[in-house]
Amino acid sequence: MKSLRILVVDDSGLTVKKMTKLLEDLGHEVAGVATTGQQAVERFAAVAPDVTTMDITMPDMNGIEATRRILADHPGACIIIVTSHGQEQMVMDAIEAGAKGYILKPVKQEKLAETLDTVVAKYL
Repeated sequence: MKSLRILVVDDSGLTVKKMTKLLEDLGHEVAGVATTGQQAVERFAAVAPDVTTMDITMPDMNGIEATRRILADHPGACIIIVTSHGQEQMVMDAIEAGAKGYILKPVKQEKLAETLDTVVAKYL
């Protein structure tokens, strides 16, 4: 797979750090980081990533609403939801909002690579 430019969106600094390392170890570039839904919308427009990993629960705007807003302006955006067990309904809401896939926390490198491969093959 070619190297992707990825926007990482999560309000947990630890998760951002872990996702960044996993993505870089897979040969991808973290093009930007956002820690709130509003920042995600703004950063997406600024960095135009190939793929965005999006947390659901964040301050000021959740990942579902951020996904809706990004897709309203950028219909081709590839957004992968990153969430915890027990948020199945929220994952379904995010998919209905236009997310292209999801990954459960804690994120494992193999699952991340598999999800990126699937989303890229289908949507990019």
